[in-house]
Amino acid sequence: MKHFKKIFLLFLLIQILRTAFFSVVAEASPKKNPLNVLLITIDTLRPDRLSCYSEKHVHTPNIDSLADRGTLFLKAFAHTPTTLPSHTNILLGTTPIHHGVHDNQNFIVREEFMTLAEYLKGNGYATGAVVGAFPLDSRFGLTQGFDLYDDNYGSKNYQEFSYVERPAEVVVKNSIAWIAEQSSPWFLWAHCFDPHQQYNPPEPFMTRYKESPYNGEVAYVDHELGKLLTYLMKNRLVENTLIVFTGDHGESLGQHGESTHGYFAYNSTIWIPLIIISPGMKSVIVDQNVCHVDIFPTVCDVLGLEKPDFLQGISLAPVLKGKRDNRLSSRAIYFESLYPFYSRGWAPLSGIIQKNTKYINSPIPEFYDLKEDFDEVKNLAEQEKLDAYQSDLEKLIEAQSYSGKTSASQKIDREALEKLRSLGYISSPQTGKKSEFATEDDLKVLLPYQNRLQKAMGAFHSGRVDEGIAILEKIIQERKDFDQAYAYLATLLKVKKDYKGAVEILREGYKNCPTSYKVITTFGIFLTEVREYDAAIHILQEGLKLIDYDPDIWNYLGVAYWRKGELDHALEAFHESLELDINYSIALNNTGSVYLSRFLKTKDQGDLQNAITNFQKAIGLDPGYASAYNGLGAAYSRAGNVEGAIVSWKKAVEINPDLGFALYNLGLAFLRKGDKEKALDYLSRYKQKEYQRLSPKEKEKLDALIQSCRQRQ
Repeated sequence: MKHFKKIFLLFLLIQILRTAFFSVVAEASPKKNPLNVLLITIDTLRPDRLSCYSEKHVHTPNIDSLADRGTLFLKAFAHTPTTLPSHTNILLGTTPIHHGVHDNQNFIVREEFMTLAEYLKGNGYATGAVVGAFPLDSRFGLTQGFDLYDDNYGSKNYQEFSYVERPAEVVVKNSIAWIAEQSSPWFLWAHCFDPHQQYNPPEPFMTRYKESPYNGEVAYVDHELGKLLTYLMKNRLVENTLIVFTGDHGESLGQHGESTHGYFAYNSTIWIPLIIISPGMKSVIVDQNVCHVDIFPTVCDVLGLEKPDFLQGISLAPVLKGKRDNRLSSRAIYFESLYPFYSRGWAPLSGIIQKNTKYINSPIPEFYDLKEDFDEVKNLAEQEKLDAYQSDLEKLIEAQSYSGKTSASQKIDREALEKLRSLGYISSPQTGKKSEFATEDDLKVLLPYQNRLQKAMGAFHSGRVDEGIAILEKIIQERKDFDQAYAYLATLLKVKKDYKGAVEILREGYKNCPTSYKVITTFGIFLTEVREYDAAIHILQEGLKLIDYDPDIWNYLGVAYWRKGELDHALEAFHESLELDINYSIALNNTGSVYLSRFLKTKDQGDLQNAITNFQKAIGLDPGYASAYNGLGAAYSRAGNVEGAIVSWKKAVEINPDLGFALYNLGLAFLRKGDKEKALDYLSRYKQKEYQRLSPKEKEKLDALIQSCRQRQ
């Protein structure tokens, strides 16, 4: 940043004052060995929103307290501006060039790579992870080495423009509960997702930061982390715990025309906070360039463990002691942004940071002097000879590339489809990607389409559905190949209950983007909703020819078979889905429903028990899953457990008061029990919500039931 020198001088002055008041963590009690390890990652966190980096925006006293006791790094960088790759870089200690995870979608961490959790577990550590949102779901492979991988955020419908996450309050609560059960040594990774859009902090932070809800999210996370830090202090764990605090990436907030992150790789999204507290070390501020892959080797050195040979970072242990490490100044740090490439076939972006320079390799290259222009306002590419920087980038890529036999290509990828849509990661694999790119493929040139897509999403989230539809229709008029626009437009049309229009726009998308996995799968899903089951099955099977390792598409294929009445084929599809993701509660619920449907035909008690088991598993993974409670109630009713059925249906209605099936089932159950007052209440509520959707015969039956409730006994 332009004021970076001033920031450093200010920090130096503050640091001198701090040392007069803080006595460092080595207190009266003897140092315990081995150290515990606490890794805290905050999603989408700009350093300049922490008051230990800048006092302009948010007061973050709890995170500041970490900086007071540890080493604060002024120039720490992520290698990628998206969640899954960045956490993979941290936990594997290698860059995407090596491990091959380049985006939130389409990639999983291969088992052949060793995570920090695996390494510490092999050295006698208990290992736990509590993560805040779906981009780090267990299906993506970062579970390796963790005794506990707590990713239970709940379930969402595949077409909802909302993602599954949980607040920092829950992450912190679960983290404390896990620590309380451990005896040393332990390693815990706690991940808070809150600063990610949509920005919706709880009160009082929403009101306090109404001009910037993003800042409110940061303040809220700091508040919740205070509970974790207080627990560590009260239980004297700070004295014996190595703490690493960082962010996975930043947030543009409009800089360079980017509203969020994942598109460009400017410092607004790859500059990240990093604070490390090593018991017994003094408080230090470091202005040398460091990066995510430095964390793994640093942990090893602080713990006194031998560093694995595959690590690509530099241990920061010397600088924690206040020393300057010339290796940090001379090395190049690799970065990339490949989401637009993998999702749309647009030009890939990569580059290196060396000393005070930053080179960005793209059709329109960029070069910045970070000492004078940290915000990257002035592109100096035309004034510099870039051949040497391009050569350094190519050498670094060659040096850090994986030398194993298994390719890091997408043939082993898994895509998490709709659950990530509202994150802005609206991605799908494309066949026939270009290998040569021109100026018109540069991300800077194509930015207007990205921004219009984001604007359409924002309009939808604000309730302006018609505005979002108009924006997407305009994009499609100009870019027939923009597959995400078709999928998004179809879902907005569905919100307007224009199912026919949604199917037709997807038909057009399939014609113009015949190899788009996004269009194919969304088309198949919508065909199922309009009861064109044969067509849906055909289209979804076309999608499986592109990718057969995505649990979602198998689930949707199972739904199509189920609604067509082919129950055995449906179960086969759901089985494939659960083979890929055993924690997929939606597929478990659907499996239970199919077993229940088959029981109604076969009267096989095994089918009924399988239905109950799968509903219970779905609820165990997502206690807020109303549909699973409704299904469990139906299964209990068929098993003769009337009270269990009523309890389940009541729970379903408590979670979702608009769930018509549960209201109707409760009405019938109480009517059969002779409690006409309660039966009338539930059936009347059902009529109010569902009457217009019923057929004449169904309306007649419902009216007769309500009338019988009103008759005296």
